Amino acid sequence: MLDGFSNFFAWMEALSPIWAYVTLLLIAYGENVLPPIPGDMVVVFGGYMAGLGQLHLGVVILLSTVGGALGFMTMYAVGYKLGRSVLNPDRLQWLPREGFDRAQRWIHQYGYGVIAANRFLSGARSVISLTAGMFRMETARTAWWCTVSALVWTGLISYAGYAVGENWDLVVTYLRAYGRIVLTILVLGAVGLGARWYWRRQRRTATGGDDGGPPSEPR
Repeated sequence: MLDGFSNFFAWMEALSPIWAYVTLLLIAYGENVLPPIPGDMVVVFGGYMAGLGQLHLGVVILLSTVGGALGFMTMYAVGYKLGRSVLNPDRLQWLPREGFDRAQRWIHQYGYGVIAANRFLSGARSVISLTAGMFRMETARTAWWCTVSALVWTGLISYAGYAVGENWDLVVTYLRAYGRIVLTILVLGAVGLGARWYWRRQRRTATGGDDGGPPSEPR
């Protein structure tokens, strides 16, 4: 088992099924609200427990999906309520501030596609949900796409834990490597988008056009 979490997983494995399910639901919810709770790691372990027959894989996927979607929509509601004051550095200090700039660019560029992909964007989920709320993106469409995203992602990783059995911790190792790769790609993509926007603004300024800034509302 992974260093630093072995006691937690031993405790979770010893729980009755109902309390293991409750723990899974709370962790899946909490990772969106208070990162960096290791929600994916717990979902993978839930799949492993299902493989042992202690839990049901379908229930693990269902509760992980519900928890993840509710957590996303909770942060969406916070962003919706606070608006641009979310960007105040004195608020929500546990979230990475630089992530908001990236999330705003992604949402302007890809709209609801970012919501659909949020579960696959490791380390950016809470920032995306807050930004979606800040932009007042349509609530029903946001809830739908964040639920679909959670279902696909948790289904994949919980089944991986179910399938590999005692080697479930290898899945977590791969997820960490995946997260680093995705973060690198996202940073490079953000730099590329920023450079393109700057270049376009410079060209338009030189020709007397507008400043080339991003649209006021996401698509």
